[in-house]
Amino acid sequence: MHIFLENEFLAVGIRPMGAELFSVKHKKNELEYIWSGDPKFWGKTSPVLFPIVGTLKEDKYTYEGKSYALSRHGFARDQKFDIAAQSADEATFTLQHSPATFANYPFHFELSLGYKLIENRLEVIYTVVNVGAGDQYFSLGAHPAFSVPLVPDTDYNDYYLLFNKVENAPRWPIAATGLIERTPTPLLENTDRLALRKDMFAKDAIVLKNLWSDTVSLKHPQHDHGLDFHFNGFPYLGIWSTKNADFICIEPWCGIADGVDHDHDLTTKEGIQTLGPGKRWSRSWKVDFY
Repeated sequence: MHIFLENEFLAVGIRPMGAELFSVKHKKNELEYIWSGDPKFWGKTSPVLFPIVGTLKEDKYTYEGKSYALSRHGFARDQKFDIAAQSADEATFTLQHSPATFANYPFHFELSLGYKLIENRLEVIYTVVNVGAGDQYFSLGAHPAFSVPLVPDTDYNDYYLLFNKVENAPRWPIAATGLIERTPTPLLENTDRLALRKDMFAKDAIVLKNLWSDTVSLKHPQHDHGLDFHFNGFPYLGIWSTKNADFICIEPWCGIADGVDHDHDLTTKEGIQTLGPGKRWSRSWKVDFY
């Protein structure tokens, strides 16, 4: 059973499977902002990435002398979440450790995703609680896919991303193995704009680190519809689409794929989050739709 939230401005749909956002409709302009999830291109719409982001070297990691396997982006996106709370304009979904998760991830955890509407804004809140006796190690990221072109009779290649600060940020290439290469390549050079082209993802996602910006907007030069995506507190940003698909993913991450030289040790993985026993960790992203 899908969950639907609504206020004066927005109507939002979420699947309990993966606690995955699948629809944001603006009630004033009647636009749908979320990608359709067409499986011919990519069947997801907004998966949660937990307890890893991206790919592990050889799809495995080590912890306390043991080796564990985890596929790309982890298991949470393929798990059914419980509905912990729901009102007209808010909902919270939860996932807990289980015998099944211990096979690949030996930590006691509670993960929750909260969705909240405030006028024309959607806020998505991630909370991790360590309910185990030792430190918990994890990464977490978002992967929402927004429709491009957003407005009928407009072209994908006319849209652009506008950062709220001028950036000098290289792209960290992803190797064929899914791992982060040693050396970045130039991308954003004294600019606040990134023009969208469908061929820019031929070698996987654009990966950016430690931007000055904390907001990126989807814009078009000939109309005023778009979105402002706020990602304060996330040190990595991924931008991705798949071949010939009509969407753009804006992906704030606390964590990143393994580097090509990583030694499999989970505790020294780049971007890994460490959470002490009984502690709570939270991040959120927000989108204004117009």
